Amino acid sequence: MEPVFRIPLGEWVEVGLDWLITTLDSVFVFIRAFFVGAYDGLDWLLTAPPYWVIIVVFAAIAWWASSWKMGVGTAVGFAVISGVNQWENAMHSLALVVIATVVALIISIPLGIWAASSNRASSIIKPILDFLQTMPAMVYLIPALAMFRVGVVPGIIATIIFAMAPGVRFTELGIRGVDKEVVEAGHAFGSSPARILYQIQLPLARPTIMAGVNQVIMLSLSMVVIAGMVGAPGLGGEIVLALGRIDAGLGFEAGIAVVVLAVFLDRVTASFGTNSTSGAGKSPTRKAGKKLAGKAGANA
Repeated sequence: MEPVFRIPLGEWVEVGLDWLITTLDSVFVFIRAFFVGAYDGLDWLLTAPPYWVIIVVFAAIAWWASSWKMGVGTAVGFAVISGVNQWENAMHSLALVVIATVVALIISIPLGIWAASSNRASSIIKPILDFLQTMPAMVYLIPALAMFRVGVVPGIIATIIFAMAPGVRFTELGIRGVDKEVVEAGHAFGSSPARILYQIQLPLARPTIMAGVNQVIMLSLSMVVIAGMVGAPGLGGEIVLALGRIDAGLGFEAGIAVVVLAVFLDRVTASFGTNSTSGAGKSPTRKAGKKLAGKAGANA
């Protein structure tokens, strides 16, 4: 049955995408060169040393951030990755996740601060975030593929867009959750809005913001697997290859490597979020906040 009317939304999107590619071609070339350079550099840093050196470094980070048990678990987990011959693929994926996460946080945290400081900005940003989070993840690969061609760059761009929403939401939530009396105390001490933000609101909101950082990392890791469909190197490519061959063994080995990376990144970032509360007390209490307000006023 023919519809009564047909909205040519897809044609409009294609026309707009063609216009963007034609008009901003030099910008896309620059972005591609930037991400390729950043990825190659970090990937070399992770793959050039012997694998056991990287395992020791990761275990030390986990021990320092959490406990010796986490350090030992990290060493065992990454040894398993090496044992199933997925070491280089895991490091390729880790490099992609780190770059995408850093860029996503550079964009999302300022947006979250803006949304927390302005109800109008929040009302504009929230529907956009809802749209980004409900759109199927693979759809982001299509325009990224058209703009940046096959390889690691469309994977990074799609991962950034897909993963940045929790960073904005948690940053806004954390800042809006700071006790208003503490902020008013900062004003009473004569602190500027910038000092109130950096010395009162952000320290007290840090546990919530770190929860957002954790979510950004987890979403980035989940998108890395999908990015393997557009030629992004790493574990995603192995899983796509296993699907094509119906190779359950290869798929399981790559899947185990993804799980180890996810557990390592999750536990380490969660530990940083927990430990960050120690500077202002075990929780963002009013007493701790007023101490920060006094400090901000003294520095004003």
